[in-house]
Amino acid sequence: MPNENGTWIMYGVAWDDPECLHTVDEAIDYINEIGFLPLFKNDIPGFSLEERTVPEYWWSEDSLLDPWEWREIIARRGDIAYGKFFDKKAGFISKEWLPYFVNYRRDGYDFDALWEDGKASARQKKIMDLFSEELMDEEYYSNELKKKAGFGKGGEKGFEGTITGLQMQMYMCVRDFRQRKNKKGESYGWPLAVYTVPEHLWGYDYVTSAYMEDPDDSARRIANHIMEVYPIATNEQIKNVIGLKSGERKLNRKTPSATE
Repeated sequence: MPNENGTWIMYGVAWDDPECLHTVDEAIDYINEIGFLPLFKNDIPGFSLEERTVPEYWWSEDSLLDPWEWREIIARRGDIAYGKFFDKKAGFISKEWLPYFVNYRRDGYDFDALWEDGKASARQKKIMDLFSEELMDEEYYSNELKKKAGFGKGGEKGFEGTITGLQMQMYMCVRDFRQRKNKKGESYGWPLAVYTVPEHLWGYDYVTSAYMEDPDDSARRIANHIMEVYPIATNEQIKNVIGLKSGERKLNRKTPSATE
């Protein structure tokens, strides 16, 4: 979804196009079929929800037709992970593929171990302390999480960047979008993101079930799969989308698409 001269340009398909996704259930089936999918257009042609939906229906506020509304429904159902997972941009990961992204992105580390090895920032820890082992079932509105973790006026800065980084590392995801409630219990305002940890949705054992695999092998598994479903993708495009960038992690081969 590029911005050209101040105008957002949406890419998509016509309603009668064979590749068009018409309902949220069709979108869910498609995400589960291919395993993972960015929300908006990216380097790989066709590899997004945007490019498989009707542009005119975005932001129509019709939950039956609006893909922007679908993302809320998908996050709320809890069968597919939603968050900023792809090059710091939003997208979906199926339950089947989640453990491999977790293993690769976390590099086999639970957050506490990451912190102990000096690989996590103090800002990240302030947020993750609200989701300790005893509190993994916690959920927080974005504004509530920001306040409780000590960000904002007179506190830490960089909340958005920190929360995005934790999603990219697969330590957090968006659980839902909900309106806030006043003292009378009445809903008001725009829906806000509700954050939690993947373990809250699927349990620690499942989320970390690929830890037995070398993180580089999980990266290769993801890269090879994307080349199967989107064979036009180049190695560089794959790296940009799933995070296999130079300096983040060295693979034991020349490209992530090799099948040695």
